[in-house]
Amino acid sequence: MGERSRGVTIADVAAHAGVSQASVSRVLNGKQTVDPGIVRRVQASIAALGYAPSAAARSLVHGRNDTIAMVVPDLGNPLFQGILQGLSLAAAADGYRVLVADTAERVDEEEATALEARHRCDALVLCAPRMPETRLRRVVDRVAPVVVVNRHLPGADVPIVGVDYVRGIRDLVEHLHGLGHRHLAYLGGPPSSASNAERLRGVEEAVAAHPEMRIDVHPGGSRLDDGYEAAETVLGARERGVTAVMAYNDLVALGLMTRLRELGVDVPGDLSVAGFDDVPMARFALPRLTSLSVPRGELGAQVWARLRTLIAGGPVEHTVLYRPRLEPRESTAPPPATATAAAAGKDRA
Repeated sequence: MGERSRGVTIADVAAHAGVSQASVSRVLNGKQTVDPGIVRRVQASIAALGYAPSAAARSLVHGRNDTIAMVVPDLGNPLFQGILQGLSLAAAADGYRVLVADTAERVDEEEATALEARHRCDALVLCAPRMPETRLRRVVDRVAPVVVVNRHLPGADVPIVGVDYVRGIRDLVEHLHGLGHRHLAYLGGPPSSASNAERLRGVEEAVAAHPEMRIDVHPGGSRLDDGYEAAETVLGARERGVTAVMAYNDLVALGLMTRLRELGVDVPGDLSVAGFDDVPMARFALPRLTSLSVPRGELGAQVWARLRTLIAGGPVEHTVLYRPRLEPRESTAPPPATATAAAAGKDRA
């Protein structure tokens, strides 16, 4: 019992097989120069004794521990949860585990967190939408191999996997324009967010394509509470003629709709609301939320495909940007007749 409780070692396998510990090590490492007879004896002893090499020992031998890390600003966000799920499933198929480091939106801690996570793992997935670009470029140089999610880094020698937010916003504006809306509001995300900057670029391009439209930009955030607290701002915009609101993401849109319902504002009868990301909750809201669907699981799988290539010593693969798919639902509808009439009056004037 004493022998079993301490665990079976390479020395035990060597003694059982009648070979040296070096021979056992060479068999475990798949060396092709080992005599086939010795290989069979060692394998038989491993099976008989139930020997399993420790993860620490494998790490020392191979210089890796078959673990990667994903650094995210907020794991409570369903977008990051979906990417993590796709990444974990794809990595597990290749024998890798995924550890997660949540920086809780503390931008100043992202660099240190990324460096520490990389020290403990073989490679890194970095989701840092708020980190200043100069700092981000410095970090990716220090933590390679790394894949960056949802950040544009022109000229950087690093794989990028993300979402075409510019195209997504333009598609959403086209949807609302087709319903008859001419005065919109965009409820923005965190000011330092790179993806918010991309959305704003989409707003600018949409207005350039439709000069007859007006899109007001209002500060916001990225969480349910941010949308809830923005309701008064949105109601003020509605009094100034806004008939539809595009929220930075679905969480903001859902928080906004909750507060509007408490205030007696009908969505979409009085005001249309749309989000971004198409998180699972969007389909179960009342009314169901119009959103732009992002392939979260596929994003995660593509991240792993590129990271696996880097770990194996392969080249940096090209950037992949997914175009979101519009999912029109009941939270958007034609503007109220009074708003349409008022807009027509302005046009005639």
